[in-house]
Amino acid sequence: MPMVKMKFEGEPVREFWIGRGGFLSIGREKSNDVVIDNLGVSRFHAKIDSVDDRFLLTDLDSKNGTYVNEAPVTSHWLSHGEVITIGKYTLAFTCDDAPVRPGADDESPLEQTMMLSSEKRQELVARSAPKISGVEVEKEEVGVLSFLAGGSGEMTLQKKLTKIGKDALSDIVVSGLLVGRTAAAVSNRPTGYYLSYVGGLAKPKVNGETVRESVKLKEFDVIEVGSAKMQFLHKFVSKEQAGA
Repeated sequence: MPMVKMKFEGEPVREFWIGRGGFLSIGREKSNDVVIDNLGVSRFHAKIDSVDDRFLLTDLDSKNGTYVNEAPVTSHWLSHGEVITIGKYTLAFTCDDAPVRPGADDESPLEQTMMLSSEKRQELVARSAPKISGVEVEKEEVGVLSFLAGGSGEMTLQKKLTKIGKDALSDIVVSGLLVGRTAAAVSNRPTGYYLSYVGGLAKPKVNGETVRESVKLKEFDVIEVGSAKMQFLHKFVSKEQAGA
């Protein structure tokens, strides 16, 4: 299973597994998967998303930057053996096709806490709605893709990673000769929603501009992927709906 090996000034600290289809958040805030308690590290510093069989590292507008093999990056597809540097810490990315993962019976409680659960998620900021029949219903603000062309209705971005492409298993299926099976993905991060190019000769566009790596979405942005044109919006839904 893919993992990162964390070191501080060359000394091993921990190993963190990345579940397929999951993600690994890195930062100073204790709600992150990888917590680096250092003032040189932003609260939500960087993130690694599992997209199909690839892994996308994204710097979350951090103050001091994220580096791969000593080069600064904003968004980077990771390869086996590459080294991520954040502050004085390094995270060596390992993606072996046949890794040996410790058996559940052999894991100590500490090792169990270091296994990344794909179900672990960063919660959106909660909002309160007016009381209905004396019961207060909590609401959350979530992103929505509303079809302008190539489809109808809207897609609420309930998942942490929404895949767009011509694969029948994509969350949003689009057509187009040069569109990839997974052409793009929208990830929900602590700092907002980001559209990332994944694959295919036809790259996605935001407000007419080609997206080559990753871009943070803003209210009313127009996204084009293959035959589909969608507008990014926010709306409030109940916590039950958001978690559905």
